[in-house]
Amino acid sequence: MSTPMFQRVALIGLGLIASSISHVMRREGLAGHIAGHARSSETRKTAADIGLVDSIHETPEEAVRGADLVILCVPVGAFGPLAAQISAHLAEGAILTDVGSVKGHIIEQVTPHVPDGVHFIPGHPVAGTEQSGPESGFAELFDGRWCILTPLKGADQAAVAKLEAFWKACGSSVDIMTAEHHDLVLAVVSHLPHLIAYNIVGTAADLEEVTKSEVIKYSAAGFRDFTRIAASDPVMWRDVFLTNKEAVLEMLGRFNEDLTALQRAIRRGEGDALFDWFTRTREIRRSIIDAGQDEAVPDFGRRGDPTGSS
Repeated sequence: MSTPMFQRVALIGLGLIASSISHVMRREGLAGHIAGHARSSETRKTAADIGLVDSIHETPEEAVRGADLVILCVPVGAFGPLAAQISAHLAEGAILTDVGSVKGHIIEQVTPHVPDGVHFIPGHPVAGTEQSGPESGFAELFDGRWCILTPLKGADQAAVAKLEAFWKACGSSVDIMTAEHHDLVLAVVSHLPHLIAYNIVGTAADLEEVTKSEVIKYSAAGFRDFTRIAASDPVMWRDVFLTNKEAVLEMLGRFNEDLTALQRAIRRGEGDALFDWFTRTREIRRSIIDAGQDEAVPDFGRRGDPTGSS
C-alpha cells in the first residue's frame, strides 16, 4: 500500500463537501487518518454512525491537533471565529485550506489568525448539489470538476503544489487565480444564478394562491429547474451574498441592464433581436457540454446532479 499524501486530515464541518472529501480520500488512499468535527451534536452522531471519519471530535481544536491538512467546510460567515478558535492548535508545517465560494472575505477573516509556519491556501471546489448533511456526500462529486486555489502573495510554492496535487487526486482539475478575480467569476456563474432562482421561486410562491396550485402542477415547464437551485442551504447562501456583495451587486446591475433590453425587444416586437439573443445563449449551453461540465442527454429528474455548485 502506498504512503498517503497526508497523515492526518481534519475536516471542520461535515456537510456535503466535507463528507464527499472524506469518501474520495478513502477511495484514493490520500489520508492516513481522517478526523472530523461538526458544531451540531446530531451531525456528529450521524457522522459517527455511518463511519464517515476515523475519529469524531466535540471541538475543532481537538480535530486539528496533529493534522497536516486542515479543511474548513463551514458557512462563509463562520470563518473568523473558527480561525481564532483553532489558531493555537494548528501544527507547524500544516496546510490550512477551505472550500468556501467567497475568497476575499475568507482571506480577510482567517489570515490574522494563521500562525507562523502554517500554510494558508484558500480553495474552492466548484461542485455541489442541493443536498446537505454528512449523509449527502459521495466520492464522485469532484470527478471532472474544477477546484480553484487563490494563494496569498508569498505563499509557499511547495505547499501550493501539494494542495493542487491533492485536488487532482480527488478527480478535479485545478486553476489558480487571485481572490478578487475568483469572487467576480463566481458572482457570474454561481451567485447571481442562485439569487435569480431564489427570486423566481419566491415570486411563484406569491402567485400560488392566485393560480390555485398550477405553479406546482406544471412545474416541469421550467420552474422545476429553478427550485432545484433554490433548495440549496439557506445559511450558506445568506453568507455568500453578504460577504461577496460588491461583486454580486455589480453583476446584478449588468443583469438588470440586459433584462431591460429584452423587455424592450418584447414590447416592440423585435423578433430578430430576440432570436439573435437566444441563439447566442444556446451556444453557451453547447460550450458547457463540450467542456465536459454537463451532458447533452436530458435527465429531467437530475438524479445525482453534481452541478448545483456553490
